[in-house]
Amino acid sequence: MAKPIHVMVVDDSAVVRQVVSDLLSRQPDIDVIGAASDPIFALKKMEQFWPDVILLDVEMPRMDGITFLKKIMSERPTPVIICSTLTGKGSETAMQALSAGAVAVITKPTLGLKNFLTDSSNDLVTAVRAAAGSNCRALRASWPSAPAVARTSAPAGDQVAMAETTDRIIAIGTSTGGTQALEAILTRIPRTTPGIVIVQHMPEKFTALFAQRLNQICDIEVLEAIDGMRVLPGRAIVAPGGRHMTLVRSGAQYQVKVMDGPPVNRHKPSVDVLFRSVAKCAGKNATGVILTGMGGDGARGLKEMLDQGAYTVAQDEATSIVFGMPKEAIALNAVNQVLPLQKIPELLARGGIR
Repeated sequence: MAKPIHVMVVDDSAVVRQVVSDLLSRQPDIDVIGAASDPIFALKKMEQFWPDVILLDVEMPRMDGITFLKKIMSERPTPVIICSTLTGKGSETAMQALSAGAVAVITKPTLGLKNFLTDSSNDLVTAVRAAAGSNCRALRASWPSAPAVARTSAPAGDQVAMAETTDRIIAIGTSTGGTQALEAILTRIPRTTPGIVIVQHMPEKFTALFAQRLNQICDIEVLEAIDGMRVLPGRAIVAPGGRHMTLVRSGAQYQVKVMDGPPVNRHKPSVDVLFRSVAKCAGKNATGVILTGMGGDGARGLKEMLDQGAYTVAQDEATSIVFGMPKEAIALNAVNQVLPLQKIPELLARGGIR
């Protein structure tokens, strides 16, 4: 029998601690080893038995959840799932949590909490299982955080670049752990890098805040996609949460198309949707990169890109927080090269050419 997943629940609500502990304990592969009303009490319990996964609230007495998360990630990296009323759609708190190393974020409602937790039991269980299989040491072990940078030139606006043609396109797909991986990559590439289109599995409105944050700390321009937006050198475009994004060509210009539609591989936006459009639209002039993430979204689309002559790359297992998506792509023979995270910016800066 496989070793159970040991979980610590840290929340100042007695109701949450009881309901979540009961829900998780009913799973044969999950063992709730303790529950605490704040991080100080949790640390005392964790000294005796360190958990595999921590389910963590944000607003708590004596120490808030984000401070505790940063402490854990700096001293003993452990998969953390944030579960809080403060992580609503578009919440800065959610971005802080993901940036600090949280594996997943679950938003609790302010009303009907007990019913929500019961209805969301499958989501909680899935998140815990995914977190248990993650390698949250990967990013820190491979690379320290990059310092904030100042732009070396004006943003790559459409008017400045109308005379240019974006010959090469870089398409990136990622999920769990992708917020940290994308920050590590995008903060280390110059404005001469070809235009980039990105799908990061994220809820609606999170992507706008995520793009804004990256835009502040990157030398390149990072924007949430708007239908018809030009893909230009020095610009990265992030698919909006809850909408698919594809690459289209209008004459010599690449643009993105943002559209509704059913989830693909249970995701909207879907990496496969983006990659398949890039395969059709850019062919051999594209580079496809699949990063850390759970599941198989993007593997088949990356194979289509490869079959159309694109150069394709997967993040390696050692630096992936979750090796699901890259592993699936490698298993499909959809990858030209497997690279550690720290080698990917250099490849992209060269235009995605080996």
